[in-house]
Amino acid sequence: MSAAHPIIAVTGSSGAGTTTTSQAFRKIFQQLNLNAARIDGDAYHRYTRPEMDAEIRRAREQGRHISYFGPEANDFAALESGFAEYGQSGSGRTRKYLHTYDEAVPYRQLPGTFTPWSGLPDGTDLLFYEGLHGGIVTEKHDVARHVDLLVGVVPIVNLEWIQKLIRDTVEREHSREAVLDSVVRSMDDYINYITPQFSRTHINFQRVPTVDTSDPFSAKSIPTLDESLVVIHFRGLSGIDFPYLLAMLQGSFISQTNTLVIPGGKVGLAMELIITPLIQQLLQGKPLK
Repeated sequence: MSAAHPIIAVTGSSGAGTTTTSQAFRKIFQQLNLNAARIDGDAYHRYTRPEMDAEIRRAREQGRHISYFGPEANDFAALESGFAEYGQSGSGRTRKYLHTYDEAVPYRQLPGTFTPWSGLPDGTDLLFYEGLHGGIVTEKHDVARHVDLLVGVVPIVNLEWIQKLIRDTVEREHSREAVLDSVVRSMDDYINYITPQFSRTHINFQRVPTVDTSDPFSAKSIPTLDESLVVIHFRGLSGIDFPYLLAMLQGSFISQTNTLVIPGGKVGLAMELIITPLIQQLLQGKPLK
């Protein structure tokens, strides 16, 4: 952790809805007039899409699994050193993983490839990470210890599968069969490397649909925020003004100690109300507690 160069990480599995959180943070940064460096977790994948496809085939032939959730397909050492470098000096580097043709065309590259590494902008106020592994801890690596504010975005698993299936088939043009295979193949890594991160977060935002998602693999659309509740759990944070939040977020209620439930459509406002003072606290050099 760094008082001079704070690091904020939003962690959540693929298709978990971290985009909504990213938009909320972008608005907060604008309101506070902050210059934020940004790193996408996909920058630390080891393989291009063709290389990953080859690794998946090789693993299958050997009777094992490989997925984007686990250490074999990601460079945790580089991610940890990148966070450490920014925390110490406010500098670092990043690149983009180009998912689609629309993303790849401006770079004159194919989808499923990386742009070259480039330096982060100079003079930034903080680092914002969004991806799969902002709170990862393994026997060899501890990324979470470098993060000053760790936010988890984790819908119930059926909703997560619906989001992933529709996003990957519609936006990324993967076949339905390939997406279903990915879900099955990723399960061990999901259990061992993704879910433990949510026990290390300062705040978790968990979306729970209020419509039937019993069979996620037959769903034709993603439940909207207005068809959901969001469970917000706080961990290790004192000074959360629950009466204020209850007054500002109509329809919200306390379900357990340190747990606030809100209508899904109010999640953006809730993030602004909750996270803005925490960022201000970090910029004053005060660790969260």
